[in-house]
Amino acid sequence: MLALINPTDLPPDLDAMRSIALEQNRMAHDLWTQVELLKHQLAQFVRARFGASSEQLPGQGDLFAEPVTIPVPPALPATSVAGHVRRGRPALPKDLPRERVEYDLSEAEKACFDKVERIGEEVSETLDYTPAKLTVIEHVRIKYACKKDGESTVRTAAAQPSPLPKSNASAGLLAQVLVSTFADHLPLNRQESIFKRHGVHLPRATLCEWKLASAELLAVLRPALKTHILGAPRVHSDDTTMPLQQAGRGSTSTARLWGYLGAGQREENGLWVDHPPAVMFEFAETREAIHPSTFLAGYQGYLQADAYSGYSALYRSGRVLEVGCWAHCRRKFFEIAKVQKTPGLASAALDWIARLYAIEKVIRDMTPDLKLTQRQEQAVPLLADFRRWLEGHVPQLMPQAPLGPGIRLRVAQLGCAGTLHRKRRTAAR
Repeated sequence: MLALINPTDLPPDLDAMRSIALEQNRMAHDLWTQVELLKHQLAQFVRARFGASSEQLPGQGDLFAEPVTIPVPPALPATSVAGHVRRGRPALPKDLPRERVEYDLSEAEKACFDKVERIGEEVSETLDYTPAKLTVIEHVRIKYACKKDGESTVRTAAAQPSPLPKSNASAGLLAQVLVSTFADHLPLNRQESIFKRHGVHLPRATLCEWKLASAELLAVLRPALKTHILGAPRVHSDDTTMPLQQAGRGSTSTARLWGYLGAGQREENGLWVDHPPAVMFEFAETREAIHPSTFLAGYQGYLQADAYSGYSALYRSGRVLEVGCWAHCRRKFFEIAKVQKTPGLASAALDWIARLYAIEKVIRDMTPDLKLTQRQEQAVPLLADFRRWLEGHVPQLMPQAPLGPGIRLRVAQLGCAGTLHRKRRTAAR
């Protein structure tokens, strides 16, 4: 801690005074660094607790406001916005079922004329919505008294009212619960309220049991889904935390949900063919490397993931080629820039990355071979300038500053990327 010095305790010797001043200056510098770090951590906490989760930045900056000399982050090209034009009502799809409602003149209106002859009609359309409804299906199994060779027996027709044993939920109702949960992101308490408005009380505990049992029925599709994902030219992998209720205990532990997305394009007979995207999730109680290593054991291709060291064994195998994730790279700069008021290095780093994103936006619909050409011509020189910009600011950053470790890590990653990009002749996939 920086202690106050009594003037009477100061030594008369000039060199001794200089030593005391330098030591006080060093201690003040360390304390200032700690204060700035704590301020940054507090701002991060406040944003995580009360701020928006979006990673779109309106132009805020970070701690550092030193002027940048070489190279300067490239400015995005100006875009002109066309004037707004009213285009009228959108046309309704022709394949929707239609109900015809005719409107005719009343008898009193027709009586005003000597003769009324129909010569045509005018048609306009409105889009209607029929709310979902619940119905009860009575499954009637006909019983027969059957006789053969003098013997009698009773036979009843077979029926399967529900895919789940001892359940009164039809396949359509189970599908509605699953789609509402996983496609529409409706929690079970809201679905319970929706069904209640339709006059049926379905407790969320029952809905949860239906959801689990339906997932067990659909487990027969998992092997085929996994085979399809591992056959993709590229796989995206990431994991997220989730609370796990301990059996017999009120506390929870932190478990993991691993997601694997298979997608991309491959060249077949001179044509680029899309690999239909598919996602598969795996639950695990830990984040050990054995989980992605086991799932991707038979995979050969590109793997886009974060910098988690658990993927390293896959990369060392030679079958899997590492592809960095710019969303993860960008996030550290964004977190610093978001909580600061003065534009600085973090904001400038986002400008570099935005330029890369702009290139990707332009080439999004190109074929992979054209994407590769454009990336080599545009993105690679931009990345080289970005790395020089990062290296130029490393000496200015204090080791404990929030931006220091992030910039040093990005310099190392871009160095690896510079070595690898020459080998990725089909990285446009």
